[in-house]
This record gives sequence, structure tokens and C-alpha cells, in this order.
Amino acid sequence: MVKRIIALLLVLSLLPVYTVNAADKRMKGVWVATVSNLDYPKEGTVNSSQLMKEADDILDNCQKMGFNAVFFQVRPAGDAFYRSNIFPYSQWLTGSQGTAPENGFDPLAYWVEGAHKRGMELHAWINPYRITTNGISLDSLAVNNPARINKNYTIHYTNGNYYYNPAMPEVRKLVIDGVMEIVNNYDVDGIHMDDYFYPGSDINDDADYEKYNTAFSNKDDWRRNNCDLLVKGIHDALAGSGTAFGISPSGIWANKDNNPLGSNTGGFESYSAIYADTRKWALNGWIDYIAPQVYWEIGHKIADYATLADWWSSTLAQSGTKLYIGIGEYRCDSASSDSVWYNGAAIEKQLEYNKNIAKISGEIHFRYGSVIKNDVLVNMITKHNTGAAPAAVQTTQPVTQAPVTQAPVTQPPVKIEEPTVATTQAPVQTTAAPVPAISKDDIVVYLDGKMVVFDQKPIIENGRTLVPMRAIFEALGMEVEWNNAKRRITATNDGGKLIIMTVGDPIMTADGRIVEMDVPPKIVSSRTLVPLRAISEACDCRVDWDGVNRTIDITSE
Repeated sequence: MVKRIIALLLVLSLLPVYTVNAADKRMKGVWVATVSNLDYPKEGTVNSSQLMKEADDILDNCQKMGFNAVFFQVRPAGDAFYRSNIFPYSQWLTGSQGTAPENGFDPLAYWVEGAHKRGMELHAWINPYRITTNGISLDSLAVNNPARINKNYTIHYTNGNYYYNPAMPEVRKLVIDGVMEIVNNYDVDGIHMDDYFYPGSDINDDADYEKYNTAFSNKDDWRRNNCDLLVKGIHDALAGSGTAFGISPSGIWANKDNNPLGSNTGGFESYSAIYADTRKWALNGWIDYIAPQVYWEIGHKIADYATLADWWSSTLAQSGTKLYIGIGEYRCDSASSDSVWYNGAAIEKQLEYNKNIAKISGEIHFRYGSVIKNDVLVNMITKHNTGAAPAAVQTTQPVTQAPVTQAPVTQPPVKIEEPTVATTQAPVQTTAAPVPAISKDDIVVYLDGKMVVFDQKPIIENGRTLVPMRAIFEALGMEVEWNNAKRRITATNDGGKLIIMTVGDPIMTADGRIVEMDVPPKIVSSRTLVPLRAISEACDCRVDWDGVNRTIDITSE
């Protein structure tokens, strides 16, 4: 009998170890982004061996760093990183939407198995509404893409991209069916959604409001209810499945100045900007966990990390919904040595702060690629997760710190770009143009913590942000003159500063010093737009760009 017991124990010891993230276990998660090939794969390929090797490398490194959950993006834009009867294979998986990997390889099945055998959970991360990026047309999608088949399900937004229409019951059914296809076919530990709901407020949905509204006196509440119906619908569909359902919203639910229940902050609000009542979802128990993306440092002037961590903790103190915090390592990408984000200094303070708040049950880090390329971050997170020095993690070469720091967040995770700031505004105009509504995908500019309001939206050209001329110069305390005949801009202030620019000319003079700009001023829709970074730096200001949240923070020196 003893021999049989010993033999059984020997057999069990050889089996793969899979430890479930128990209810009382602290979350130590990491996002692995597939949109635009941010983290996986390095490039689209049908080569199953390459796809498996990259997955193994990432999962091995996650295990060594002590992560116990991987949030793998399986539907970045109306597509799939798994074998689906609803959505086509993603272009970022194989290089062409609808093209399958070779040898019947199923990425999600491989990631689930790989995570479990390493003792980690695997959460399937979906974006419910986004269909296209980079302004491509519906007709360029795979022929079996439901958005191409049912074009009436879509919204063509002002940024040139398509989104599923949150007002339509058919769209909610499509999203819920997609969730249940994953849950029924894969042993995932959770379904995870990020912070993309309505793309913004400036959509033309008057006909939908008239058709579908039966109970609301204003469109904002109706739009919020449409998102409520989706979240509640997923919750109900998952009931009894044993699969967790969580959402990582923008870090600010609402600002106290606009809503007495909100936080003492001044940034992008999910409640009013994208109609996501994330507080309600958590308090109603429609989600098992919430992971707000609090991507600002402790002490930030308009969105202090500690203020938000405390607000979420106190708001959900009596709720059964678990609270994790989204941590933004991407802010450390290329941070200069004088930045609070350099080598994760701000991150370390955030992790220490969380230890003192009982309601916070862990963190999810955004994102794998931003962590793994910085040895200091790898060591810090490994120590935080395990209390020990890291094993040999397959990092890339140490990050070269470029002279660019990051800025405050207004919305989360998406492709990180590196445009240099610029601004637009027109020549002389006596009648003020209406201020355009700010959407989630627009660029938002802050000067010393105060939002700069433009009468035309900033644009990005050749990696440089352009903004309206008059608004940015006046925000910087300068008087501006426009010479229509020479198309010349002259800006001065009481301190004697002089800046001269000409439309179409990349040469700017600043106090007699010649500055060559990457992009010259230009006229767009009768408004003169100028390069934001060049002007701000000529005025002795520091410019920080947050690519994920498309915000620019100008700080006067």
C-alpha cells in the first residue's frame, strides 16, 4: 500500500503544475497587446513555428517575472486570434485578414495551454466595438467579416475609422455571441474588455435615438444605457460558466466638478466622454473585477495617482467587485533622465502605495513590450511579484532613453505612436469658430495642467502634431500677428521673445536663432496650423507626449 502511494505521488509530481488564481490571491497581471503587432507577433506571419516560439518566449518571461495572469488580446479590431465562426483571423496575426496560420495552428488554444502549464491564468482580451484602424474601408476587410456583411451595423466616425453601433440590439448580440464562442471553445479564465465603448460624442445617431429610445429624456443617458445593456448582457451570458468577466476602463470615471460623486481630478471622463458608467457596473456586480487605467504619477496636478487609487478604493469599499489597478509602464518608454517615469521611478511608488490600500487586490501592467525592454523595470516587477531577484529573462538590449517624456492619460491602451506635438489655427478670423467636441481618439493638449481649447482639432503629420496658431500662441502668453500677403506669423511677448514663421517654410526664427522644423506651418480648412513642439520649446517649455492616450502635456519652465 505504501509503495502504491509513493508511486502515485511520483506520477503526480511529473504532471504539469497549473495553479488557479484563487479568490484571495493577489492579481499580478500583464497585458499582451496584438493590435498593430505591439507585443505579439513581431510581424504578421502564417508560420506556426514562429508564432509558437514567440508565444513561448513571452510566456516564459512572464512566468520568470512572477506574473500569475496574462491578458492576451484576442480581438483587437473586429477580428480574431483564434479559430472563429464569427470573426476572421486578424491581419496582425498572419499579415492578411481572414488568412489562417499554417498547419491548423490556433493561437488562443496554444496561449491557454502555455499559460496554464506555467501556472498562470489566461484572460481573453477583446475590444467590443472597434472594427478598423488607420482609416481603411469596410470593403478592404475579409469577405466574411461581419462588419462588411452587415454594413448597417457600423458607425463611420470622424477619425475615419469604423465602429460597431452600440445602439443596435444586433450588435450587442454579435458581441455576446463572440464572447460565448470563446468561452465554449477555450479554457480561458476570464473575458476582459478595455476602455473603448462609444468612440466619442460627435456621432450622428439621431435616427437611432428616435428608433430605439423608449425611456430616456436625453441622449447621453440613452447612450450610457446602450453600454449598460452590453455589459449586463455579457454578465448574464457568463453566469454559471466559472469564467471571470472584467473591464479596464479609463482611470477617471467622472471629475468632481462635473459630478459630485466623481474624483477630485480634471481629466478625460469615461462617464461623459464615451458613455461608460464603469462605477455602476462595478457597484451592480455586473463585472467580477475592474482595473482602472491609472496611468498618472503620484502628485500629478490634474489626475493624481493617489487621489484616484483612494477614490476607486472608497467607492468600491462595500462592493464584491475586485479592484485591480492598471499600471502604465509604457509611460517609461523613452522617458528622459529628468522624468518621474525614468526607469520606472513613478511605477515603484505606485506599487508601494497600493500595498497600503486593502481594497486593491493587485495590478495589471501595460504592457509586456514596455516592461521587457527595460532591465530596471524587469527587476523591479519581479521583486514586487516574487520578493526575489529575477531569473534570466530574455530581455532585449537596454532601452536608450530618448529626450522625450510622457504625458497625462485620457484613455487607454492602443497603438503607441510618437508624434511630436503641433497645433492648428487659422489666419485672422473675426468670428470665432465653434469648438469641436473632443472624442476619445482626438489629441488633447494641456498647458501647466489646464486644457488648451482649439477651434479646430489638432492633427498629426509626418509624426508631428500641428495645432491652431492663434490658440497656442495666446495660451503661451504671446501676441500673434498674421501677414496675409506674406503668409507670415509673428509672435511676441512682454519679455521680448520673438518668433517668426512662414506657412510652407520649415525655417523658424526664435529670438534671432534659426530653428529647422520637421514640418512647416500649413493652412487646413482656412485655419493656420503650426508645429506644437517647436513652438512650445522655443518658449522654453517642456513637452511630454502620451501616445496611448493621445495627450500632450506642456510645462512652462
